[in-house]
Amino acid sequence: QVQLEESGGGLVQDGGSLRLSCAASGGSARGYGMGWFRQAPGKEREFVAAIKASGGYPAYSGSAKGRFTFSRDNAKNTGLLQMNSLKPEDTAVYYCALGRVISSSMTSQSAYTLWGKGTQVTVSS
Repeated sequence: QVQLEESGGGLVQDGGSLRLSCAASGGSARGYGMGWFRQAPGKEREFVAAIKASGGYPAYSGSAKGRFTFSRDNAKNTGLLQMNSLKPEDTAVYYCALGRVISSSMTSQSAYTLWGKGTQVTVSS
């Protein structure tokens, strides 16, 4: 069974950058859409970015657009989330997920069936 592991989180100052990685093991992520979600303390988990299995331009949340870049490498079974111009409000646990998503569902958590354990991102002011 495919398993996901996120890495690359950490502590960064306001305006800094981090690159998160999502690695799939135990099988191929090729046929799945991949998404990033985040959950801040006391808040619900929210969509950040996603790419369909077929590729194409990623979808981004309003807060991520223009600052975050999501790419995936199917040959390496990985997804990368480059986060620039980070703000304290980006502080959250970031999760990657796989699912049989289509354009209309790729921003919805319920479309994803496989989740990683998350990586903490903390942005200090």
